[in-house]
Amino acid sequence: MAVAPKNLLTDVAGLKVGNADDGAVKSGVTVVLCEEPTVASAHVMGGAPGTRETDLLAPDQTIERIDAIVLAGGSAFGLDAASGVVAGLAQAGRGFAVGRARVPIVPAAILFDLLNGGDKSWGVSNPYRDIGRTAFEAAADTFTLGTSGAGTGATTANLKGGLGSASTRISGGATVAALAVVNALGQTTIGDTAHFWAAPFEVGQEFGGRGWPSSFALDATAHRFKGDVGPGQNTTVAVVATDVALTKAQAKRLAVMAHDGFARALWPSHTPFDGDIVFALATGRVPLSDTQATLIEVGAAAAACMARAIARGVYEAIPADGDGRPTWREKFG
Repeated sequence: MAVAPKNLLTDVAGLKVGNADDGAVKSGVTVVLCEEPTVASAHVMGGAPGTRETDLLAPDQTIERIDAIVLAGGSAFGLDAASGVVAGLAQAGRGFAVGRARVPIVPAAILFDLLNGGDKSWGVSNPYRDIGRTAFEAAADTFTLGTSGAGTGATTANLKGGLGSASTRISGGATVAALAVVNALGQTTIGDTAHFWAAPFEVGQEFGGRGWPSSFALDATAHRFKGDVGPGQNTTVAVVATDVALTKAQAKRLAVMAHDGFARALWPSHTPFDGDIVFALATGRVPLSDTQATLIEVGAAAAACMARAIARGVYEAIPADGDGRPTWREKFG
């Protein structure tokens, strides 16, 4: 395997990503825009998800292809971000045709960042619809990691969280990539050290090149949680994508396999108070040759990319006024 040119989700042909945020609110939105309707599914493994249109992504449901995915801060308020993206797509003539009408299909997932120090006194009208529309309009081949988009207000148990991405090339020239917004209940680093749990999957020095410690402290796996443990306060939301042609059922299996990246990069993961979800996209630019072998290779690559993306999201975070946690660089240099 080798890193694709940008080491971003947009290395998968047919996808663009847009970020928008509000520094005063300390929150934001990330939009994954499909250039054409794209096969999609999803799998939830956290115990406290906040989502929109995800039931439609089950393999037995009618719609097979979607137009965009929205990841947003703001907890339930952030689901309004998808409305801004739907409006933009409708204006562009995109959407599932029902007679003369077109309905853009935009699944969404949110994370909880309401207690991160930002100004949440927005009154009757929250800002997420407008932030979502701005992120949609900003969709491009490159985008900023760390404290950007939906990662703007993200935190973990010990460090500031953020938006991460990673990609790889597999046999046959196909591309696999992941994008993650890291707002986990637990940690991405091992105990009190600078070492990332995802270190065995790091390519080059994309998140510091520290590797694993020569030995683990006895308390390396001690329970270290963010604040008061409670529902709705955490979540890592993510997208995995490939240019391999997959069915909706195969995309579902890809989403399931990509969750292994959460377990490799977060301690703990998939808790009752995380809303962990992976969306899977297959743009279909590369034919699926040996069905089973290729799907296994894509799924394994997706899990590795997901682990790397999660670590990069924390590693790339930058300081901002009012932060309640240090960034990785502030704490470890």
